[in-house]
Order: sequence, then C-alpha cells, then structure tokens
Amino acid sequence: MRAFQVHSFETKPAVIDVANPEPAKGEVLLDIAACGLNFADLLMAKGTYQDTPTPPFTLGMEVCGTVVATGPDVITPKIGTRVAVFGGQGGLADKGVFPAALCRPVPATMSDETAAGFMVAYGTSHLALARRANLLQGETLLVLGAAGGVGLTAVEIGKAMGATVIAVARGVDKLAVAKAAGADHLIDSDTDDIKTAVKALGGADVVYDPVGGDAFKAALGACNREARVIVIGFASGDVPQIPANILLVKNITVIGFYWGGYLAFNPQALTDSLAELMAWHAEGKLQPHVSHVLPLDQAADALELMRTRKSTGKVVVTP
Repeated sequence: MRAFQVHSFETKPAVIDVANPEPAKGEVLLDIAACGLNFADLLMAKGTYQDTPTPPFTLGMEVCGTVVATGPDVITPKIGTRVAVFGGQGGLADKGVFPAALCRPVPATMSDETAAGFMVAYGTSHLALARRANLLQGETLLVLGAAGGVGLTAVEIGKAMGATVIAVARGVDKLAVAKAAGADHLIDSDTDDIKTAVKALGGADVVYDPVGGDAFKAALGACNREARVIVIGFASGDVPQIPANILLVKNITVIGFYWGGYLAFNPQALTDSLAELMAWHAEGKLQPHVSHVLPLDQAADALELMRTRKSTGKVVVTP
C-alpha cells in the first residue's frame, strides 16, 4: 500500500510503498477514506512538534475510514463500521491501524471528508472555549487566524455559545469565509491595527489564539478586565513572551490548551465534547468548511497549501 512518510527531518516526506499493517491487540485496521490535515503535521514533518514520533512514520493525525479487520480482544467497532479517529499519525495512507477505543462511529449525515477534519478542529475549539475559557453568552470573543482550520471552528462555536465574535484574518477572501461562519465583526490583519480595531469594538473578553507573535501582543493589549486568553498554537512561528505586568494590572488570565493532551489524562472530556459536537452537527448547527480535497499522491501539495496559508477551514487528503 501507499503511505506518505517522514524518513528523516532533513528530507521532505514522500509517498512510498510499504507493507500492509496488521492490527495488534486493541487495534483496528481501517480502509482510509479521508485524512484531515492539521498545522501540527507541518511541525511533525520538521521534528518540532511536541509529540513527534521517531522516523520513519506516516503523517496524518485524524482520519475517517471503514473497519476491515480487528485485533485480538476488540469487540467494537465491528468490521464494516465507518469511524473517525484521532490517532496522532498514520492517516496519510491507503490503510492504517488505530486504537479501537479511540474510534467514533460516523453518522450517515456526515461525509468522509467532513468527518476526517472534524475531530481536532471542532474538538479543540469546543473544549477550549467551553471548558477552559468558560465563554459566556453575551461576551465578546476575539478569534485570531479566523479562517484557518481551528480558527474558523472557533468562530462557529463561539456564535453557537451566544458570544459576539470578532474575526481576524488576512485579506477580504478569508474574512468572507469567517463572516459566512457567523462572525459579527471583521478585522483585516494585513491592513488594520488589531489592537485599535478591537478596542473600538469594546474590547475582548476571551481571545482564541492559534497564531502567536505580534497578533498575540495586539490582542493582549485589547483585552477587557478579567479577560481570558487561550493559547492554541503558534502558526506565525513566533512564541510570544507574556508581560506579567499587564496580566496583573488588568486581571487577565492566559490559558494553555493542548487538545491531544487530554487523551493521556482525561479522555472522557474529549468523548463528552465530541458527542455534543456530533449532536450539534446532526441538528444543523455546524457547517464544516473544507477548502481543498486532494489525492494522496498530492499530499505534499496539500501541506504546502497550509504552510503558505492559501487554504481556509480544512485541507483533506483522500487516498
């Protein structure tokens, strides 16, 4: 079968032929229909992600596929079940083995492409906003990188939770995507001063930041008293240093959030969150946005779309 693998951090990942995997105890073998890409895949390819495996390994953190074989002691899911799973790696391939306990049945109302890009992006925003930041109805949510994979879901979930959403993105096309997801106010980071624009709108009660760098600093300066700033990631490549004096004077809380980390210490939180999100999708409250679907042979091009910020929402690869 084919797999898009990292063999060293000094060379580019490539599609190669590898042996078909066999499910071990507690695992299932999936015929992979779609794999959702994440910014973490770019970091993992360079060896800079916090959970990077030792090469060689297959990229692709989340997938949708059909169970075609099960390992010893696996009762569910059954062979023939269509599931979504966050496995951390192994998704950019024709087939893959994943822990059975992490597989979630996919409703008939959800396409393969949607399911493959649903868990990380929506799960991140929902758990970050509901559990960590305790976003309240009527508060103002500032979303940086609002047209990206997780940022766009933060706009949508923030609106579903009753917040007023300010979306920050680069250029009119990306801002149009954020507006379609429910953003109340739009700020163009290419031309507008983020701090000035947000303060003119009354300031931010919660900041959702997958960008870091100068955008973080500007957002911090536009925070209201007792604001909560959620650190999601550093797509800008710049990890900001936080001035503690500003936190003190304005009673601001900065919150770290790593969705995948809950697999190790509180997987039930992920399960409960995803169950609620699946219900919201079935009720029509969520409209996932996939900007690009590419075949496995173009997996490198798919990653490049994210690296150069030419995508909006999710990029999905279909073996």
